[in-house]
Amino acid sequence: MKNLSRGSGVLLIKVLSIFALLYTTTSQADQAPLIETMRPLDTAVFEAFNHCKDPKELAKHASYFDEAVEFYHDNGGVTWTREAMIGNTQKNACGNYTRKLVAESFNAYPINDFGAITEGVHYFCKPATKECHGQAKFVMVWHNKNGEWKVTRVLSYGHIAN
Repeated sequence: MKNLSRGSGVLLIKVLSIFALLYTTTSQADQAPLIETMRPLDTAVFEAFNHCKDPKELAKHASYFDEAVEFYHDNGGVTWTREAMIGNTQKNACGNYTRKLVAESFNAYPINDFGAITEGVHYFCKPATKECHGQAKFVMVWHNKNGEWKVTRVLSYGHIAN
């Protein structure tokens, strides 16, 4: 009886491992279409950011964010509106930094009946020297309203010097 219990425990672990593997594989497969949707949005947001010294590009960058976006930055603090966030971007980043995504770090997760969460790691580079410093992690919460995606929350954290 003792061996039967041990054997049952091993069998249970094997069965649970198979289910976990199947769930992980399915989850990653299910995420692929969402990543294919969200990665181009991430690229577009930061392509506009990278050229935000041009007022048209700054306006384009701003257009990806909800008016009531909340931006949480571990070093810079919190902004509670798009206007404040874009003001900080214009004052501190435009012409001074460009963003470079660590491609393999990008991921996207669905939020039922709302939109998606994207996350990853990125660097900020100085255009004049092409030196990239300031690795950081990011999380963005996207709302999909009638097919239009807008960022409602941003977390920018874990900033480290290279």
